[in-house]
Amino acid sequence: MTAGSGAPGNPAGMPPFPGAVGISGLQVYPWQTDDGLHGGSPHVHLCCAECYVVVAGRGRLQTLTPQGFEESTLTPGDVVWFTPGTIHRAVNDDGALGVVVVMQNSGLPEAGDAVLTVPPAHLADLPTYRRAVSLTGPDGSGPPSADRARARRDLAIEGFTELRRRYEAGDTAALDEFYAAATALAGPQLDAWQARWESGPVAVSRQTGEQIDALRRGDHSHLAAAAVSRIARPDQTTLGMCGFLSAYDPLRAGRG
Repeated sequence: MTAGSGAPGNPAGMPPFPGAVGISGLQVYPWQTDDGLHGGSPHVHLCCAECYVVVAGRGRLQTLTPQGFEESTLTPGDVVWFTPGTIHRAVNDDGALGVVVVMQNSGLPEAGDAVLTVPPAHLADLPTYRRAVSLTGPDGSGPPSADRARARRDLAIEGFTELRRRYEAGDTAALDEFYAAATALAGPQLDAWQARWESGPVAVSRQTGEQIDALRRGDHSHLAAAAVSRIARPDQTTLGMCGFLSAYDPLRAGRG
């Protein structure tokens, strides 16, 4: 979970993170890939925009959309964001690429809104897909491993490379086929996504509307609840899609 799921009345008793977004620290994988680059797993989000705030190192963001393939340079101080449907891959050119990631919708991608560009055979249904991208091996046993993270990354790059090849050869149906497969995978998860959206971004937006209405009436009572909160730097990282991920959990928040 990333910071942002704390809507009004959240379990931690803390004010919601601004905009009910998710925020994580990311060290992009320095591991070499079969195409001679270094970096993470290409994937897409179906409902969430994502923002990179580059804080260290140098790299590139490779993207594939209906407008074609593009590369955006990533250097410290750059801010790059992209909307749902953007297949994206973080490339770590100097081995030190570090990014603060801001995610729409309370970190919804960690609840499933992310589909890796694995070859079509692995997109047939949700169990097949989950086996292909599991960090604990096909049988689901054992702890997450860097070897599995590398394996799923390489599988996603294989699919991404073929998608890009077909699209650049004029086969625009390739991208639509991937979108359709990703949409089918999302189906069983949509009720849970909606619940997270309603308790996070929707609730926070509604609260802002209530505050505006109160101010119109000259009622400033909500200002008496002013508070400062903080989340300590996470103690551990996880094996994310793009790199080593440090997710900021609102349940660990404390007063200033």
